Amino acid sequence: QVQLAESGGGLVQAGGSLRLSCAASEATLNRYAVGWFRQAPGKEREFVAAVSRTGATYYSDAMKGRFTIARNSASTVRLQMNTLKSEDTAVYYCAAGGGRNYYELTTYDYWGQGTQVTVSS
Repeated sequence: QVQLAESGGGLVQAGGSLRLSCAASEATLNRYAVGWFRQAPGKEREFVAAVSRTGATYYSDAMKGRFTIARNSASTVRLQMNTLKSEDTAVYYCAAGGGRNYYELTTYDYWGQGTQVTVSS
């Protein structure tokens, strides 16, 4: 079973940047598609970005051009977030799974505990 841990969250002003990392307990993350999701208070968890096992990337329209997902190594995936807005405030989760419907939560079998991102306006 893969254990995931997110890091890099924090408080940033609008227009600023943050880099989130997702680290796996073993160097096997490249066997899975990896996605980032976020959940704001009172809202459902929503798709942010994903990278397939072959390196193809997928983004929510709201994040396209501002966020970049990439594999750092066999055990880490990063999410670079630029030009942050107050509406980006949420808990960000990384997830890993073997499916190909990258936008859907059900594709992912393993989830981290989340990291808080707060963007002040």
